[in-house]
Amino acid sequence: MAARVFRKTGPESALDMFEAEAEGLRELAAADAIRTPEVYDVGVASDSAFIEIEWLDLKRGNADHERTLGEQLALLHRHTAERHGWHRNNTIGPTPQLNPWSDDWVGFFREHRLVFQLELAARNGYGGDLQVLGQTLGENLSSLFDGYDPEPSLLHGDLWAGNWGVANDVPVIFDPAVYYGDRESDIAMTMLFGGYGRAFYSAYESAWPMAAGHERRLDLYKLYHVINHLNLFGSGYLGQAVSLLKGLT
Repeated sequence: MAARVFRKTGPESALDMFEAEAEGLRELAAADAIRTPEVYDVGVASDSAFIEIEWLDLKRGNADHERTLGEQLALLHRHTAERHGWHRNNTIGPTPQLNPWSDDWVGFFREHRLVFQLELAARNGYGGDLQVLGQTLGENLSSLFDGYDPEPSLLHGDLWAGNWGVANDVPVIFDPAVYYGDRESDIAMTMLFGGYGRAFYSAYESAWPMAAGHERRLDLYKLYHVINHLNLFGSGYLGQAVSLLKGLT
């Protein structure tokens, strides 16, 4: 019996995005920490780009599954690189995500996460407090990292609650935006747009406790995704973005 396949399609211009997704899934799988769907194929056919991955009958997880996932995520984050970034750019949703290799995490995050999203927001017509506070945060960003020099951990990159499930009683993660960076940024995304249960965070903290000052850095990393949602979905996210900025500046 042939394997069942999950196929996503898009315009030919989506090929690079699908190729990055495929490489991200393979990078996560190679770490041998959390189950991911197997990638079968990616390419262009009949003027449409596509990616084909393993079909999984996914179910929602319970507290035991969340506990396992928390432990496995800590293991994934132990898989590190020599520098922050990745060998290619990808996307966060449909938004470009730039991943040049860097020895300087603060500089990487400032230029390729915070400033990139703020400049995109300015082009979309969002000025005022968002830009003023964003500039102040960028100028003082290093103060959030006093005494903390994060390892370049392998990150899923988009680990909101809709990007994991359970297949055959095993946690599975998918739809990644992979790069190497501060592991706290993965944790921050789990706290947005649905969130995870207490068992997940307790298990992660037991496996690898976060460093002092992580609470404010979590808000910094949330900010990246909230401004991205502002750029993608509109002004409903403006108040949340400005609120996070006020707490960080």
